[in-house]
Amino acid sequence: MSIFTNPASGAAGAANAYVSAILELVGDRDPLEILGSTVEWCRVVVEGLNDRQLRTPESRGKWSVVEVMQHLADSELVWGYRLRKVLAEDRPRLTGFDQDLWARRLGYAVADATSALEMFSALRRANLALLSKAAPEDLDRAGVHEERGEESVRHMMRLYAGHDLAHRRQLDRIVAGL
Repeated sequence: MSIFTNPASGAAGAANAYVSAILELVGDRDPLEILGSTVEWCRVVVEGLNDRQLRTPESRGKWSVVEVMQHLADSELVWGYRLRKVLAEDRPRLTGFDQDLWARRLGYAVADATSALEMFSALRRANLALLSKAAPEDLDRAGVHEERGEESVRHMMRLYAGHDLAHRRQLDRIVAGL
């Protein structure tokens, strides 16, 4: 199992390894550059794929392009909520979520790739607009994630940039295998 799988069961125990691996993907790159370019990067990947290709998983038990796209949209929704909590409240509690349970129960396999991409795009635009208005000291505000501990807005930006890069790699693998 990949370190990037990040299953909810045992997430607290694997949190440090997951965070380290995600942050390593970002390295010294500007997280805002990554966050600002991912939607268009995804748009290029999805363009020209037919429905069968969009729904073909990387391998048995792995996600397809459409499932990754819906996950990115839902993750952006979660991040937007967390950002707003941290920017508006003092040290709020941040809950985790079970990405595999969401995928199963929220029907990622039957999602529409175009709709998922549109949702991801709109949410990412809103989150980046919010960050663009934040003062430097706002980026140091923190919440307390139930699995990973204290996370500042600045740290969350790096985490979500790494999350983008992990899923870009995943999409590259899926498309290469089609």
